[in-house]
Amino acid sequence: MKKFNVIDIFAGCGGLSDGFKKGGSFNLLGAVEWETAPAKNLINRLESRWGYKDAKERVLIFDIQRTEELFRGWKNDLKYGENKGLDEIVGESSVDLIIGGPPCQAYSIAGRIRDKDGMKNDYRNYLFESYMKVVKKYRPKAFVFENVQGMLSASPGGTPVTELIKKEIEDAGYVILEDLKEHALLDLTEYGIPQKRNRVIILALNRDYYKNPEKILLDFYHRILPSYKESKVTVSDAIGNLPKLYPAEKDFKVNGKKYSHYLSNIKVLNHEPRYHNRRDVKIFQELTKDIEEGNFQYVTTEALKRLYTERTGKVSNVHKYYVLRRNEQSNTIPAHLYKDGLRHIHPDSTQARTITVREAARLQTFDDDYEFISSSGDNYKMIGNAVPPKFAEKLAHAVFEVLSQEIEENDMIGNSLNASL
Repeated sequence: MKKFNVIDIFAGCGGLSDGFKKGGSFNLLGAVEWETAPAKNLINRLESRWGYKDAKERVLIFDIQRTEELFRGWKNDLKYGENKGLDEIVGESSVDLIIGGPPCQAYSIAGRIRDKDGMKNDYRNYLFESYMKVVKKYRPKAFVFENVQGMLSASPGGTPVTELIKKEIEDAGYVILEDLKEHALLDLTEYGIPQKRNRVIILALNRDYYKNPEKILLDFYHRILPSYKESKVTVSDAIGNLPKLYPAEKDFKVNGKKYSHYLSNIKVLNHEPRYHNRRDVKIFQELTKDIEEGNFQYVTTEALKRLYTERTGKVSNVHKYYVLRRNEQSNTIPAHLYKDGLRHIHPDSTQARTITVREAARLQTFDDDYEFISSSGDNYKMIGNAVPPKFAEKLAHAVFEVLSQEIEENDMIGNSLNASL
């Protein structure tokens, strides 16, 4: 089977890369990520799981906005060190596909609400332009652009993001479908992801390779990709069999680190409880018992805000607490989980805690053999920023079908020409 060469841009810790590798039909030429912690985790994953001995060279830790240096290489940079650059890594290989999505905070509705200027001036609004410079440089047959639902309503500088993106893509010689909300907005729970996560998945096709790109794209969104849907997976399905972590009678320390919950004797990578003060442990017990016992006193926003004020003496415009429902999908695993886990409380009242790094990873569908090697804060953040690998694998299979269509068309053309000679 032919393998297609792929470059992963804004790779993070490798949610997309892992899925595309598991799909079995893609060879990762290189990946670009400008944050050190997720890049190091990606390198470790490529070495330990996928056998890339040159992973440190293939993963470029660099600012994509410095595009020319990204291509040609850089030396003696105080922040990024040195690397030979993408051009040398790609070499004589053809780049068949580029995947990735610029940081989504500037496009997210939640991010725009939190920012006093609605994130109009956020530089991340324009990282797509740098992404497109890479596309224009290597001219892949297709590229995949992933982002949050909020990009469909974002208007930095007063111009809708979707208009900016569509113009940039068309000017580069690629085709996407007109109505992204109708075609490209996906509910990932339909693909076996145990969390509520809506994402925009844009597949763009190179006009030089495809005779009827619009027809192929319609087929991709409405037949090929939906064929990989599966039954919905619940929180209990995802994390229910992990070792339980019970609250201790009093705080204790292990190797100088403070704990509020006992550690499990059964070792599972990254399954270690966060520290919680006594007040929060009691609140978690009360909230989870309220649901377990069917009282449902604390399931409305107003009730949760009132509880927060009563227990902390503080006032919040949004409710701070949310208990995961055992038999439903989790709420979205966000990047800011590293700051605050109160909206991801474990549903078991006997454990009275928020979710661990491993539980967040399972809700994002990372395999248990993916070892997160950074601080717990960095681990939570990179997991929340990632594309769920299980969905990425399904996406890889679907994109492979589209890329293979192009090969079949060329073979048919070639056979016709040979027959006429």
